[in-house]
Amino acid sequence: MSKILREKLNESIKSLLPIIVIVLVLNFTVASEMPFAVRGMFIVGSLFLVIGMAIFTLGADLAMMPIGEHLGNYLSKSGKIWLIVIAALLMGTMVTIAEPDLQILALMVPGIQPSSVLTTTVAVGLGVFLVLAMLRILFNISMAKLLSGCYIGALILGIFVTRNNPEYFAVSFDAGGVTTGPFAIPFILALGVGVSAVRGGKNTQSDGFGLAALCSIGPIYAVMILSFFYGRSDSAMTPAEVPDVTTIPGLFGEFMHELPHHMYSILLAVVPLIALFLIFQFAVLHLPKSTLIKIGFGLVYTYFGLVIFITGVSVGFMPAGVFIGKTLGFLEYNWILIPIGAIMGYFIVLAEPAVHVLVEEVEALTAGAISKPVMTRAFSISIAIAIALAMVRVLTGLSIWWILVPGYALAIILTKFSPKIFTAVAFDSGAVASGPMTATFVLPFTMGVCEAAGGNIMMDAFGVVALVAMTPLFTVQIVGLVYKRKMAAAASDETEALESISQTIEEQKIKERWGRSEYSDEESRFDAEVDMDYAASPEWAEEVISDQIVRKIAKDDDYIDFDLLEEEDENEI
Repeated sequence: MSKILREKLNESIKSLLPIIVIVLVLNFTVASEMPFAVRGMFIVGSLFLVIGMAIFTLGADLAMMPIGEHLGNYLSKSGKIWLIVIAALLMGTMVTIAEPDLQILALMVPGIQPSSVLTTTVAVGLGVFLVLAMLRILFNISMAKLLSGCYIGALILGIFVTRNNPEYFAVSFDAGGVTTGPFAIPFILALGVGVSAVRGGKNTQSDGFGLAALCSIGPIYAVMILSFFYGRSDSAMTPAEVPDVTTIPGLFGEFMHELPHHMYSILLAVVPLIALFLIFQFAVLHLPKSTLIKIGFGLVYTYFGLVIFITGVSVGFMPAGVFIGKTLGFLEYNWILIPIGAIMGYFIVLAEPAVHVLVEEVEALTAGAISKPVMTRAFSISIAIAIALAMVRVLTGLSIWWILVPGYALAIILTKFSPKIFTAVAFDSGAVASGPMTATFVLPFTMGVCEAAGGNIMMDAFGVVALVAMTPLFTVQIVGLVYKRKMAAAASDETEALESISQTIEEQKIKERWGRSEYSDEESRFDAEVDMDYAASPEWAEEVISDQIVRKIAKDDDYIDFDLLEEEDENEI
């Protein structure tokens, strides 16, 4: 166990180190006036993030993924549609309520209070679409067509939302991004793998993917529908004030002050999920004691890992994000935000826990065909594009419609050409890329820029999560096209090589069969380059037969005594 934990710690350090370095470089250059409290809490928060991510990913491997796989296997084997519907709806809703990213986003949206209204609505939306995802696997419905239809429907509904309450259009897409975070993703992916493995078929490998993508669409519809029950919100989100801390013990004191709050909120969200699992365990699953103990330890690791991670992000990263964003937004050359946002996005996605879960799951289920380095690079490029576009929006006031519509149109078109498994993985990638780091660092950073630029936070800052969730849809599918082209080229090269080997062997056989001769002139003709066109003609076959007769006669000299024949002729004379 200690060896695995050390490996998780090494992965966490490698993932978080780049963004930590970027923020510190900005601190000592363009944001040199950063207060000691903000800088110190960011550094301490980074330590919390490293430890929390390592413990959480270990817990997800031990608990969330086995729960999803066992439950998925049982539901699929039972063949009871009503049981699948009820289980998927309840588990999907409970897992989403426990998602910390959603709780953070709900607190940032001022127009829907109390925040539990938004949280519950979004959770039910995800649960409904998890049911749809399960039915898709069982009835073998095309993933590409279903995803395309759902996104087109969301955009059509968005037209009416924009006319009625435009502030909630961007928030609805952001809600779809944050729900599929580090708590929900391991369960959803494992549930899909379990159901598709039992159902079988030629598409078993790709059927396990795409669930996160479908589930992330549910909250979009849910928030859009909810917006019709609320009026326009004129209230602005006011970032929390930075505490006046001047000592290192004071920095740790801020984290210790917030830690009990996060322990309580996450426990409150996790208990219903654990209770629901126990009901399924005693009612239908009946897992052995050893498996239950392993899952129990995994749940404990998952809980404490999430508490530490969320505490570090909310206390240490959010103030730093807002401060750096405001500082850069006030610069005369604030266009520099675009390349800085791209660099930040390239590295920050590596700090998302759910990204690591998906990348490892993809590499395992494709037997290394889609490797971890390829997926992580595709993620990085995607989020770099997303945050650069978000900076363009904030600085220019460009409507999010001008980005979402072409982006989703490109993603839908690519589904016609990209391999099916890459299409499913691409849409899942969009769902998992927008995790805690996006909700608690990138969004506050964008809000700080928006405030400095004098924009509307609800209209301009919100929507960055939606862009982060959208860009992997087409970048990963483009990777699939490149992969498809390379595989086709490799197959062509292999065919040509096999044909060349076959031809060489055939020529060698002809030489071995017909090319031996006891005569030097014959030897030079047969052992030299063979004229295949001539060799295939009747004249060549006739000549070879004649040569064989000559050779046979020549060999008969061994059996004819010419001296004896001459003596017999003389005696006759």
